[in-house]
Amino acid sequence: MKIRTVKSMLLVFLIATAFLGGCIGGTDENQTTNGEGFVIAYSLKDDYTNADENPQILADYLTEHTGASVTLYPVDSEGAVIEALRFGNVDIGFLDGGAAWVGWKEYGLASMAADQNSDGRTYYNAHAVVKNGSDMAQAYLDNDSTTDPFAMMKGKTSCHTGWLKSAGMLLPMGHLISQGYAPVVGPEDDIESLRDTIHSFFNEDASIPDSGTPYYSYSGAVKCLSEGVGDVAFVKDSTVTSYCGNTDMGKNEDWCLPESEYILLPSYGAAPSHPVMFNPDHLDHEKSTVLLNALLSLNNEMYVENYTIGDESFTGCYNTDSHMVDNQSPQNQCGDQILENVLNTPGLAETTNEEHLGSYSSLISAIPGISTYFDSKFGIQEW
Repeated sequence: MKIRTVKSMLLVFLIATAFLGGCIGGTDENQTTNGEGFVIAYSLKDDYTNADENPQILADYLTEHTGASVTLYPVDSEGAVIEALRFGNVDIGFLDGGAAWVGWKEYGLASMAADQNSDGRTYYNAHAVVKNGSDMAQAYLDNDSTTDPFAMMKGKTSCHTGWLKSAGMLLPMGHLISQGYAPVVGPEDDIESLRDTIHSFFNEDASIPDSGTPYYSYSGAVKCLSEGVGDVAFVKDSTVTSYCGNTDMGKNEDWCLPESEYILLPSYGAAPSHPVMFNPDHLDHEKSTVLLNALLSLNNEMYVENYTIGDESFTGCYNTDSHMVDNQSPQNQCGDQILENVLNTPGLAETTNEEHLGSYSSLISAIPGISTYFDSKFGIQEW
């Protein structure tokens, strides 16, 4: 996000405040590690067409804000990140929800921070969507605790977003299995038992689409429900609104029903965003705090350009914490640009395993064979 116009009087005040507080130049002496460096696991490209996406920019930023050298450790998979953290080869790594869960439960890795969505949340809620007027919708809307919409799903046709997708399969099936609605059919340690469980609880026509087919992904699951192929779709909280709830009707999908025709049943769990993980056996509290503070400082810097104070023109970083304007050369980046270009998120938020992964863990733990599946998917080696 670029701020093109900044009122000169405000900037004069902010700069004056910065100078008075001694905020311009240098790094807080309390945010150092006595010369010891940090290492970040990151997937690197041989060449970056867009130089602003190069993660070395992040490493340089963290070097400046920790007072210690920060280097990148190349990895080529989520499993490689887990292994690097597990054996202390790196200090932090970025993982998706499934890999983070494995790292937490099997190797004691800890969450430090997490990506934020555009609305500031570090998660999205998973929901079942049914048609207004269906028995499941009526059971939810009748204010009668004895009518259970989830129990009424038995024998219906389900619309999933794809095989082993979080909001479209793992979270709803984890809920149905853990709450006793859908007993596991098949071996408890075999992920294929989930398919048999779906067909047993719902029916043989359950939509479990492959990539590229009409009912794949979030939009495909709602399309499956809208076209009458299925009776219940499993998606995330924003799915219906994003595809069928636009005030400009031309932006809605042509298969959409009126938005009032879709009823979201109560959420049963949250899917986590990508967390920043570390190994507390190799990175102590003091050092993890230094890194966390440096990462969170990304949220507080914005790039500004094309403003003048007197006869002097400025382009650089505006720090909202210290009220600082730092004039920088164009090739350097500020916090908001690093978040957008390198980390692909509008912000980071401090978190813990329980806060970020607890709801997710309680549900996917019920999925048959999920640990074995993830170990295989991420290439985890038992050394």
